[in-house]
Amino acid sequence: MKAVVLDELGGPDKLAIKEIDTPEPEENEVRVKLKAAALNRRDLWITIGLYPKIQLPCVTGSDGAGVIDMVGEAVDPAMIDKKVVIYPVLDWGDDPVANGPDFRVLGMPEQGTFAEYICVPAENVIPKPEHLSWEETASIPVAGLTAWRSAVTHGEVNESKRILVTGAGGGVASFAILWGVHHGSEVYVSSGSDEKIAWAQSLGAVNGVNYNNENCYKNLAREVGGFDVVIDSSGGDTINELLGTLKPGGRFVFFGATKMNPSQGLEMAKLFFRHIRLQGTTMGSFAEFKDMMRFISEKQIKPVVGEILDFDDIIKAHEIMESYSQTGKIVLKIN
Repeated sequence: MKAVVLDELGGPDKLAIKEIDTPEPEENEVRVKLKAAALNRRDLWITIGLYPKIQLPCVTGSDGAGVIDMVGEAVDPAMIDKKVVIYPVLDWGDDPVANGPDFRVLGMPEQGTFAEYICVPAENVIPKPEHLSWEETASIPVAGLTAWRSAVTHGEVNESKRILVTGAGGGVASFAILWGVHHGSEVYVSSGSDEKIAWAQSLGAVNGVNYNNENCYKNLAREVGGFDVVIDSSGGDTINELLGTLKPGGRFVFFGATKMNPSQGLEMAKLFFRHIRLQGTTMGSFAEFKDMMRFISEKQIKPVVGEILDFDDIIKAHEIMESYSQTGKIVLKIN
């Protein structure tokens, strides 16, 4: 089969499409003939060596959807020909509060979804939503689940909450906006692009601010009355500004730190006097994945797919992600 293989570090240019052995399912596994796969920033970080415990060579990619074409022993043969989306987490563990020590995600060290076929545990697939295309379905798993755990599990978004999602335009941010809007929350965003703010409004956000403007968060909080939840992935010196936008009892939920740690530390007194909760999170449990997919089908939600490229355009897809120019998810067509 064809697969995207990374043999050495050095950026997306080191990716190559190669012929490798087609996997066969082991006991309790199914094989999925992939129809589409989506990129995540994790895939880019692996190519440049900014991800822990990298093992090469590897086939990256965590998001995927397709048709089951073979099953292993102890798996019901009736699953063959089922259209499915893949839950990309292996060994989350039994604790819903946090993943266990063996937790990992498809796409290094295990084979990822940038391939024509993939074998996964039978329990890691659920039916594809009927109202979505293959590309829309494949865009959901990592970004959708990360945003779901951030907004729904930890942020507890509902019609009484006012939330701020930073970095509008990215895959996780687009889902966080959707989860907030479809749970009835009043959603605001930030971005370095006025066009992306307008795009977020088309998804249902009330308004937004350009984070290149001085005191933008302070001014927005004063204007709207503060936020119950802030969902962020940038970190850096913006953290204290964002914490200042929270109402008493507010929650700062973060799933990344692209700007690394704040150079000045945290304003601790502000946190404890105002009962602010800091909540780190990553990915999510299978129960959360099922709840999210059920919600998507019930509400007939359409994920935001910004770019659809051919499988052979894998390097271009990574370069688009590296430029931060996309809005929504970048998806590859397979087969």
